[in-house]
Amino acid sequence: MTTTIAPSRRALLGGLATLGALAAASPKASAGPTAIHYGGPSIPLWPGAAPGAPAILPKRRIEQRSQSAAFDDRWLYGVATPTIEVRRPAYQDGSAVILVPGGGYGFLSIDNEGEEQANWLTQRGVTCFILYYRLPGEGWGDRGLVPLQDMQRAIRLVRHRAGEFGIDPARVAVLGFSAGGHLAGSLATRFAEKTYAPRDAADALSARPDLTGLIYPVITLSETFVHAGSRDNLLGPGASAAAARAGSVEQRVGADTPPTFLTAASDDGLVPIQNSLAMYQALLAKARPCEFHGFDQGGHGFGARLPQTVPAHAWPDLFHAFGRRHGVF
Repeated sequence: MTTTIAPSRRALLGGLATLGALAAASPKASAGPTAIHYGGPSIPLWPGAAPGAPAILPKRRIEQRSQSAAFDDRWLYGVATPTIEVRRPAYQDGSAVILVPGGGYGFLSIDNEGEEQANWLTQRGVTCFILYYRLPGEGWGDRGLVPLQDMQRAIRLVRHRAGEFGIDPARVAVLGFSAGGHLAGSLATRFAEKTYAPRDAADALSARPDLTGLIYPVITLSETFVHAGSRDNLLGPGASAAAARAGSVEQRVGADTPPTFLTAASDDGLVPIQNSLAMYQALLAKARPCEFHGFDQGGHGFGARLPQTVPAHAWPDLFHAFGRRHGVF
């Protein structure tokens, strides 16, 4: 079952720009990738209630952070029904990316780390699925597993419905930002962990991503450079040292961790770049395919918004090139 969501202000502007570009394009030009088609279907992850549902479900709330009518910067709270929001390109290369917004496990930055990422990816022919995952502090049972349950279910559902969306189930990447990077990294290192009881045929499929991108990610939950807000929102205040270590992505890298791309800025004052360095070192220690780009400027939460004068603006092209080398794009 699918439902349609209303487009954002930015989506409407992008859609109008796309129509104008298509009208002006020659037949030859229109054969290549074009801009995103906003307002795709919203697909619930779970048949029925999600695992560990509380008696009173959280209420959906969106906070508009943008001060400009030209673009949105929405924060989503109250995810009672986790979904994947489908954004399809006019031209498809057969690959898919599940986008995982950040927000410290306390909210989801659905534009900066969702819609805007889908925009540049769909222009390259990639079908995108923005993951609206549950927030662990909103009353769910077994809170430390809640986001990973949704992440595992999302990739299985994308693979299960690959034919419907014209994608190759062996070319599915995940791209996570900040705390969403912790979640994407958790999937890459814990994809085989049984976090929920199977619901249907989709749950027989592998949850291993074919490629992982971690952008200014939260990685550790136990070291001195931890982002304490993400740790406490995920595990709850006062979690044990053992739980924090078990939830640290750098501790879970193994021989089957997929190719991983990392980028962060050394002037990140919120999630220290040491998180990315710890993950990079763990991947190297296990001889896993990986690439790390550390930039001197960019701060935190830069998404795809950096001007060309800031070197970190180049990360989308670098990530896409990494994916091409590994046969995903």
